[in-house]
Amino acid sequence: MGKPRPLLMGSNLKMYKTAGQTREYLAALQELTADIPRTELQLFIIPSFTSLPAAVEQVDQDLIRIGAQNVFWEDQGAWTGEISPLMLKDLGVGLVELGHSERREHFGDTDLTVQRKVQAVLRHGMHALICVGETAQEKELGVGTERLRAQVKIALHGVPEGALDQIWIAYEPVWAIGEKGVPAEAPYANEMHGVIRQVLKELYPNRGADVPILYGGSVNLDNADSFAAQPEVDGLFVGRSAWEAARFNEMIRRTLKVWKEARR
Repeated sequence: MGKPRPLLMGSNLKMYKTAGQTREYLAALQELTADIPRTELQLFIIPSFTSLPAAVEQVDQDLIRIGAQNVFWEDQGAWTGEISPLMLKDLGVGLVELGHSERREHFGDTDLTVQRKVQAVLRHGMHALICVGETAQEKELGVGTERLRAQVKIALHGVPEGALDQIWIAYEPVWAIGEKGVPAEAPYANEMHGVIRQVLKELYPNRGADVPILYGGSVNLDNADSFAAQPEVDGLFVGRSAWEAARFNEMIRRTLKVWKEARR
């Protein structure tokens, strides 16, 4: 059995909110959630690159961890427009999201480039939040589980067991993301989390149960409870439903209550 861990909840703000708006949002979210014991909840927010300095200055990262939406795999060089892990670490960022489906679809991220980015993040002592998920076509053709297995195995290639404390995985079915996304049914999400867990245990027999797996994909106030009740779901990676602090605070509290009741 894996070691006890808190519920993980967070959001990627994508290309929304200016630095000032991000600061206001984080100030409100931190104040609203400050009373929740962080032994029960680990909260994280991933703003745009230009908002990272304001975000890091605004929050106590013991209460809200700040992450980046992407990184390049080299520390420095002639890579116009890219951000290196050294630059993120210099800002005080300790979490990096990698392999989001929008990065894969629109900006050329592949399983292999995600693997290189994972190595760069771990090399500098940061956490990697690795996003995996099948497309609607892969699901329809019955190869969704194979796709997940390949994404996880390639992303973790070369990652030693001792670095697993720096790894989180987010299962985000591509067909469930975005304004037109349709959330997965909770039992289906649980099943896919089970596939990911099986791969982790195959790769790391002693520690594979310890890696948190989050569900993301059209999570909202109405369905968050159903995901939190699933035994294989360790947290939620929320989209636009988290972008108003009071609403996200309500979701966090509802979800945490269900999470705790389901694990008694």
